[in-house]
Amino acid sequence: MSLLNNKSVVTEFILLGLSSSRELQLFLSCIFSVFYGAAVMGNILIILTVITDSRLHSPMYFLLSNLSFIDVCQATFATPKMIADFLSEHKTITFKGCMSQIFFLHVFGGSEMVLLVAMAYDRYIAICKPLHYMTIMSQRTCTVLVAVSWATGILHSASHLVFTIDLPFCGPNKVDNFFCDLPLVIKLACLDTYVFEILVLTNSGLLSLICFLLLLISYTIILATVHRQASGGTSRALSTLSAHITVVVLFFGPLIFIYIWPFESFTIDKFISVFFTVFTPLLNPMIYTLRNKDVKEAMKKLRNQHVGSKEAF
Repeated sequence: MSLLNNKSVVTEFILLGLSSSRELQLFLSCIFSVFYGAAVMGNILIILTVITDSRLHSPMYFLLSNLSFIDVCQATFATPKMIADFLSEHKTITFKGCMSQIFFLHVFGGSEMVLLVAMAYDRYIAICKPLHYMTIMSQRTCTVLVAVSWATGILHSASHLVFTIDLPFCGPNKVDNFFCDLPLVIKLACLDTYVFEILVLTNSGLLSLICFLLLLISYTIILATVHRQASGGTSRALSTLSAHITVVVLFFGPLIFIYIWPFESFTIDKFISVFFTVFTPLLNPMIYTLRNKDVKEAMKKLRNQHVGSKEAF
């Protein structure tokens, strides 16, 4: 019996995963191992590049490195276990482990949403108020923005967990996914979960809607400003903006589907889960690297330094 909930007799959950085919599971374990490794290494490379190159010591790249850190966390909270479960007969997770996955999923997801808004604010100041950029976007401001993003994610997640952890789980324990997805776990509780489902939808939906509207307003103003200016730096600004907007679309696009049918089970739900936990952390560094000349040059410099140091030895 779980120490966290004396009403619950469920001590572990069974994760049904992505497929029951043994051959497909072995194939997926190889594929996702490569994707996971690439996502982690890509984001760590961005963090190291921003830290080591003085030209990237600016508010935009400080926020980008924090986004990369969140992406590493997002990729790691469930993917390694999913890969291990592909190779295992018994795909189970303890009650505490399940609650931990729910907590970290919403911490990282909530933090990333708010950080994307902070990055949009940074671009708004840079393009719409360029003369005041360094004054407004000081190191202190950037630190506060990052701290607010993490605090929002933690509070958002804790508000979910505070009632989920006390739900009575007295029998059904099969979760039709590769990690403990909150809506699926709630439906296993031995009571009418309608009110709890509405609370989850309201909590997550409200945060997502506020962030999405702020992003929509910010980028609309920014694009209108860039269009009016039509100066020599317009193409570079558009290149930077296109990377930001692409990441926003990739992050919030699947959320639209989730909140249209939040508690209905569809096959595509598993694809969306994989997209959030594996592909989004993989695509973000690729997008920012391919669309950003400064980052590409800094990475070349870092690579040349590494090659040069090896040749010296």
